Amino acid sequence: MRKIAFVLCTLWLGCAAGFSQAASPVRYEPNWASLDQRPTPQWFLDAKFGVFIHWGVYSVPAWGVVGQYSEWYWRRITETSAKQAPWREFHQKNYGETFNYAEFAPHFRAELYDAKQWADLFARAGVKYVVPTSKHHDGFAMWPSAEADKTWGRPWNAVSNGPRRDLLGELAEATRAAGLKFGFYYSLYEWFNPLWLHDRPRYVKEHMTPQFKDVVARYKPAIIFSDGEWDLPSKDWHSEELLAWLFNESACRAEVVINDRWGKDCRHKHGGYWTTEYAAGLQDASHPWEESRGMAFSYGYNRAERIDDYKTGREFILVLIDLVSRGGNLLLDIGPAADGTIPPIMEQRLLEIGDWLKVNGEAIYGTRTAGRTCQWTSGERPKQDYGEYKVKYNLLEQVGQQPRAGKAVKQVFFTQKPGALYALTVGWPGPELELRGVRAPANPRVTMLGVPGALKVQVEGDRLRITLPELGPDGAPCRHAFTLKIENGDALPER
Repeated sequence: MRKIAFVLCTLWLGCAAGFSQAASPVRYEPNWASLDQRPTPQWFLDAKFGVFIHWGVYSVPAWGVVGQYSEWYWRRITETSAKQAPWREFHQKNYGETFNYAEFAPHFRAELYDAKQWADLFARAGVKYVVPTSKHHDGFAMWPSAEADKTWGRPWNAVSNGPRRDLLGELAEATRAAGLKFGFYYSLYEWFNPLWLHDRPRYVKEHMTPQFKDVVARYKPAIIFSDGEWDLPSKDWHSEELLAWLFNESACRAEVVINDRWGKDCRHKHGGYWTTEYAAGLQDASHPWEESRGMAFSYGYNRAERIDDYKTGREFILVLIDLVSRGGNLLLDIGPAADGTIPPIMEQRLLEIGDWLKVNGEAIYGTRTAGRTCQWTSGERPKQDYGEYKVKYNLLEQVGQQPRAGKAVKQVFFTQKPGALYALTVGWPGPELELRGVRAPANPRVTMLGVPGALKVQVEGDRLRITLPELGPDGAPCRHAFTLKIENGDALPER
């Protein structure tokens, strides 16, 4: 009996040890070989749509040459090249030759800032995660950062200067109360920080590293958009050590999502999701990715931009669909004014997207790429380049229901979930839509989101002929794009 008891005890201890080992969290080593094994948390893959917020001291002048980024104001007015002369001329004309950028900070008051109003707007827009700037390249911190004041040698955060409020903390609380994920943008470098200019290793050790850990510990971000990494390799930023701390020790370690901007050797190689900026995203879903862009040509608010510089709500909706069909996310930027208000044109664009998502969100949130991303019309297909930064992407030239000047256009986009294929049309296709290369049951159930009842369908091999509902001018469930749901359908890869 003693021998049997010993064996049973040994087996139990072995099982318990195995269970303990399986249940223990994975620890990541401070090297890319280990860090890159961390899977991207699923919430990011499901969310699809986030809002980016560029807001800070640069929102006081709120100006830039149209086509450039207004948040680079300080850097541009200090550059002596002929190309940047318009920036210098604007500054000298309106503020004077001796007016220093730091003098804008007391005028960054945020007197009309209402974080709850912002969060309510984002929720109505269908946004799932919110990414404000915690600190841009000018180094001004939007929270009570002791490192900012210390290394700059002056009050250089939103609690010690300007608004005298923890702007980041207020938005974190309001965002989470609205049921959205909260994170932040963080610039690794600062153009004119005295430590950065004179001793970069000390800057990384004494300023950037403790400041990053402070903002993470305070606000426990679900997502971090790192930037300003391009002057140093990740080894010099000590990014591997910092991310090992983030994934092993921080309070947000299980949830946090990171991007790929942790050193000049990292983009589309190391880190979390790949980033593209004012580009076309990436071709497929082989790795998580996200396209970010402003509503016009700048991330920060630029008073020089006019109505024709802004993309329409229709284009943003179609861009979202296109990106999601290829496996990506859209991080759409707004640039609030210095007083804390969001320009109404930006609010309108967000709400137009939100109205569409109320009807069609089922075909966006939580979906994955189908066997084929889209259905083309006949004709020669236009070429689309892909890259990290400022790649031409004029989607409106590539979509429609009929070929354009002999060129093929994308007529339908596909997404899918278990048990459902979604076909998102570009505009209203007419009384009938033919889907090609689709596998469906013998008697498929097809519906249009937002319209009650099933639609008439004729199956011809791998083609579906769908009779669309007869709707009057006010009867359409939404605008710009319409979703057909094919239960237990699949989009077949092109042969």
